[in-house]
Amino acid sequence: MFDVIVRGGWLLDGTGAAAYRADLAVQGGRIAGIGRLDLAEAAEEIDATGRFVVPGFVDAHVHGDALVRDPAVQLAALRQGVTTFVLGQDGLSYAPASPATLAYVSRYFAAVNGPHDGFTGGGVADLLGTYTGTTALNTAYLAPHGTIRYEVMGAAERPATAEELTRMRRLVEESLDEGAVGLSTGLEYAPGRYADAAELAELCRPVAARGLPYVSHMRGYEADAPTGVAEIREIARQSGVAAHISHYHGPAEKLAALVDDSRAEGLDLTFDSYPYLRGSTILAMVTLPPWLPTADPERTVAALGDPEVRHRLDTEWFAARDDVWPRITLSYVPAEKWHWAEGMALVAVAEKAGLTPAETCVELLRATGLTVGCVFGQPPTNSEESVRALLRHPAQMGSSDGIYVGGHPHPRGWGAFARVLARHVRELGDLSWEDAVVHLAAHPARRFGFAGRGLLRVGNVADVAVIDRDTVADTATYAEPRRPATGVDDVLVNGRRVLAGGELTGVLAGTPLRADP
Repeated sequence: MFDVIVRGGWLLDGTGAAAYRADLAVQGGRIAGIGRLDLAEAAEEIDATGRFVVPGFVDAHVHGDALVRDPAVQLAALRQGVTTFVLGQDGLSYAPASPATLAYVSRYFAAVNGPHDGFTGGGVADLLGTYTGTTALNTAYLAPHGTIRYEVMGAAERPATAEELTRMRRLVEESLDEGAVGLSTGLEYAPGRYADAAELAELCRPVAARGLPYVSHMRGYEADAPTGVAEIREIARQSGVAAHISHYHGPAEKLAALVDDSRAEGLDLTFDSYPYLRGSTILAMVTLPPWLPTADPERTVAALGDPEVRHRLDTEWFAARDDVWPRITLSYVPAEKWHWAEGMALVAVAEKAGLTPAETCVELLRATGLTVGCVFGQPPTNSEESVRALLRHPAQMGSSDGIYVGGHPHPRGWGAFARVLARHVRELGDLSWEDAVVHLAAHPARRFGFAGRGLLRVGNVADVAVIDRDTVADTATYAEPRRPATGVDDVLVNGRRVLAGGELTGVLAGTPLRADP
């Protein structure tokens, strides 16, 4: 007698082996049997006839740090077969943080993570406690370098002193002790951009000692990817850490060679990517120069109202940004005066407001205290062919980079995994079904040390999704970004049914995961 039996499905076990017909039994949250279980009984049965049964997918890069507790976000993930979120990305999240640091990261990254109304500050253990019994998804957390740096150094735009570096390293070690599964950086965001490779290598040493990864939003993508990868390689050489590049995108031939050369050198380098040609982030990062003090929002807002600063922006910076404005759509505008602009292209907003795009950008940032979010088209160095080539790379793993804040977010949080399966597996054949499950489940589970997950094996934890190979598809678009995917109707998390018939069951079976490298 089992808790659950999934009957009649074709198992894709995560090893890359061919699918095979078998029943799967669950007892006490773990896989208790695989094979012909005709005579077995269970309290609950799922008919998977003709469908694939797969290990739950791991979203290797997602911004659900606050909203993973939102049922709509849980539905968006589960309807794609995703059972685990890896949080704490881009070096900016809620812990470890004093109230002052928490206020900073909550404001600076408001358009990405949103506010966490159940957390008032504390360590990683305190934050992970807010995910216990509150969500249907498993959660894992990367210690965020930018948050740690702000906790020790505030908005300082300089290298760390020896004493400051010691304090930051201590916070990294405490975060790992409390359950963080690695260290993340955001080297195009403040204050992470002010760190150098020596600082980051020192903070990576305790990460390396535990066999955990360093995960980086690099200092450069697209044409600048060689600069970003060179820095990662230097950090890995100095510290011995395994490294992982977040949301890798750009010309695939060049990007793949950078990864291959690193791995040939003996560096353990992997990356995640998503199947879209547009990204999403905070407007300030896309449009403001690095010489503005964006780690201090009040100073930056004041500077944007200074005529001398505006003249410098117009003559030295905005004059060379004409190619950027047409690629920006506003996803989150938390100012009553400008709320009407959400979902509109920046150039259309400028035309309606009677301003230039640069003037519109400045006014939006001033009115919101820099908290505007945007969706942006990536430069022409990226292409559909590059997206497809990176998806096929053996060091790749799946991610959504999902952002769930704002009235008009990027659709990737609702569709990235389903789009890989529908377009890149079923339609284009970029990956086989067997290989897709390796990239979406087994690779990330192994990278982040989730022992007993990512593979369908007796004794492993029963994170399981049932997928209709013919109907799985993303339905979210840039015009309607919050539409859930189709084709995944039944999902187990930790052996409990959290999705049935495509609807949430209300069972909050998710748990914070620790690494067991």
